[in-house]
Amino acid sequence: MDYRKTAQEILDKVGGGKNIVSAAHCATRLRLVIADNSKADKTAIENVEGVKGVFEASGQLQIILGTGTVNKVFDEFISIAGITASTKAEAKEAAAKQQNIFLRAIKLLGDIFVPIIPAIVASGFLMGIMNSLDFMINNGFISMDTSSSIYVFANLFSNTAYTFLQILIAFSAAKAFGANPYLGAVIGMIMINPALQNAYDVATNGVQQTQSVFFGLYDIDMVGYQGHVIPVVIAVWLLSVIEKKLHKIVPEVLDLFVTPLVSVFVTGYLTLAIIGPVFVWAENAILGAIQWMLTLPLGIGSLIMGALYAPTVVTGIHQMYTAIDIGQIAQYGVTYWLPLASAANVAQGAAALAVALKSKDKKVKSLALPSSLSAFMGITEPAIFGVNLRFLKPFIAGCIGGGCGALYASVVHLGAKGTGVTGIFGILLCLDQPVQYLIEMVIAVGVAFVISFLIYHDAKPEAAASAETAEDAGVRNDISAKEDTADETALTEEDLKSPVNGKVIPLTEVKDETFASEMLGTTVAVEPEDGKIVAPCDAEVLNVFDTGHAVCLTTKSGGELLIHVGVDTVKLEGKGFTKKVSDGAKVHAGDALIEADLDTIRKAGYPATTMVILTNADQYSEVSKAEPEKVNTDQTIMKLRK
Repeated sequence: MDYRKTAQEILDKVGGGKNIVSAAHCATRLRLVIADNSKADKTAIENVEGVKGVFEASGQLQIILGTGTVNKVFDEFISIAGITASTKAEAKEAAAKQQNIFLRAIKLLGDIFVPIIPAIVASGFLMGIMNSLDFMINNGFISMDTSSSIYVFANLFSNTAYTFLQILIAFSAAKAFGANPYLGAVIGMIMINPALQNAYDVATNGVQQTQSVFFGLYDIDMVGYQGHVIPVVIAVWLLSVIEKKLHKIVPEVLDLFVTPLVSVFVTGYLTLAIIGPVFVWAENAILGAIQWMLTLPLGIGSLIMGALYAPTVVTGIHQMYTAIDIGQIAQYGVTYWLPLASAANVAQGAAALAVALKSKDKKVKSLALPSSLSAFMGITEPAIFGVNLRFLKPFIAGCIGGGCGALYASVVHLGAKGTGVTGIFGILLCLDQPVQYLIEMVIAVGVAFVISFLIYHDAKPEAAASAETAEDAGVRNDISAKEDTADETALTEEDLKSPVNGKVIPLTEVKDETFASEMLGTTVAVEPEDGKIVAPCDAEVLNVFDTGHAVCLTTKSGGELLIHVGVDTVKLEGKGFTKKVSDGAKVHAGDALIEADLDTIRKAGYPATTMVILTNADQYSEVSKAEPEKVNTDQTIMKLRK
């Protein structure tokens, strides 16, 4: 895969560098903040090599590339687009402010918990391995020296992230709120200070010590906040408010000493006296409500939540689920949420696998199969956004399968001792109930696969679908049959006329490396004699750029065309261009698309060379191009054959 080519194609299809406010990436997605979203052709982006799906969420255009690929494409993208770190940060903040308060809260939770997920995964995975070893040792399957340094150290390492989780959360939350992260870490340390009774001991030993606060107004339990999440986040938010305020009012000469001291002391006191007790109660109430939902009779609640899990991934709400896992582990010793998530994830993988096995489209197969395997490992974005949502029916099948698996998990009270690992490897966290976990997987996978396989069908060309409808209605005759045959031929073979009168020139004469090297697809360049740009064939207008310098078409054979008038003419910002069609319009060969003032273009110093680019040439078995010669709008410049 040519990562630079992919990056360049994405950049062109989102409207170019001037339309990019910021760019970032996570484990699977390229996340872009776009100045004008109408300029981003999501349909065209989906057809770029390596792209598994495109959607908008959290004020960002998110492009699914998959693990291992996204970082390489991102590096090239940044290099080409010239995005700076400061611009990214400013744009991120601006995008967040445009969202409603609910979405902003969800995004904030994601900003806090996503950075610490690797630490949680590492501990959770190692905890799963140690659980499996203990299981095999205790049941006589293997013999191992449990006093060895490797075993002792591994056991020590496995719970470290959970033991000091509040510090990790506080540090990350401080960064998200714009506070000093090290002061945030101090607040996390205060909340699990060894001088406080460990929260996990209260159930067996009761509260050992209380302390009066606010000059004897009331007493609080001197208990730590091990296993709690919400109180830590609220405490660090308060820290950020106090610290920012003090930075403004404290003289600079005293700021280094006064601000940290006052911020930590005031936040610490208010946390132990008010924030902690109040939000522990609130957190327990939320967890209790979730647990009540998951334990409804006959597993109805889990069925609903399992079915809705994948849709929450689409919206980004799933970023908050780590907090639920952590809270349940603290309160119940296991998390009932993780098995539910595992069922939902593998179900989406099974639905995508059914598509891969049933589809006859090579591109669909090549995308669906690896996406399904990724989902079985717990990474569902490629399967959801690249396959299942695109065809919708597999997505619904996956939701049904996830709900059925979650229902079974609820009935047998399946719980995991850690978090961060779902899918196949999630069994390492459920070794107390390995058979139940496997049955859950089989149910989720089986239901989703069968339903998806039964209801998924490759999209049929419009002409062929019409023919079938006519046949079913019993109105076909020999004449119409011949017409249908002609239509089918037209679907597999198609001629593209020149969009403008002029002369076809060699690509070596095109003054743009991207076009000259055919990075965007198979290209024919025409030096125009006039500015009347017309449709090269019968087609549908996918997108007319606001600047009027380019238009995207879909032909009857499925060809995806980009007609680009001039080189770097986007910089004219619409000057010299008049759009004659709008998005979604049906056009016939010869219909006007754009009127370009060639004099204006050339006087501004830009070549007027018009490019006709077939961006999905890989879907055709043969694409032939006209040799350099004079052409007019009724002459063929490109022949397509599937």
